[in-house]
Amino acid sequence: METTPAARDAGSLQPNASRVTREELHLRRVEMRGYARSDGLYEVEGRVVDTKARDFNPPTGGRSVRANQPIHDMGVRLVFDEEMTVHAVETFTDASPFPICVEGGQALRSVVGLRMVSGWSAAVKKRLAGPAACTHLMELLMPLATVAFQTLAEIRLSRPQLDASGRPTKIDSCYAYGATREVVLRNWPAFHRPAAANE
Repeated sequence: METTPAARDAGSLQPNASRVTREELHLRRVEMRGYARSDGLYEVEGRVVDTKARDFNPPTGGRSVRANQPIHDMGVRLVFDEEMTVHAVETFTDASPFPICVEGGQALRSVVGLRMVSGWSAAVKKRLAGPAACTHLMELLMPLATVAFQTLAEIRLSRPQLDASGRPTKIDSCYAYGATREVVLRNWPAFHRPAAANE
């Protein structure tokens, strides 16, 4: 099997990977989407689906699940505005190990009023960690903030945000937007800086 340059750069998982066989035991699919709403707000939705390659009979009880059928199939919808403030939360559970799992989404409403900015993950964990909420739904909230950010990408890029010194906050926000790189030179030449010899 041919490997891509990116895969080769990342390195092999094992030194003798070509002689190792694998049997799939578990598959987790996470899908996230962002929407513009007709009321002027925005919405992100995240869904997680877990399946097993074999029939699954949980040792702690709960329902038995046939191979390739969902053990978990649940998700979260967040309604938010251009300031990234959460206006509403809705959860859904189409499949779960225990009937009581359906109740685990109710506590997620505690994030209404929070902004999906720096400190979001810590705030979510403080409110919802442990038995306070369904772990699978709670864990979706962290990457949903990134999806919300990307959902507003066109709006944000059309209205560049500046820090107190007038420097675009996009600079140094990720690898491509590093101050030494071509993207910054092309878009904000005044803020570009040459790469050091050892960079």
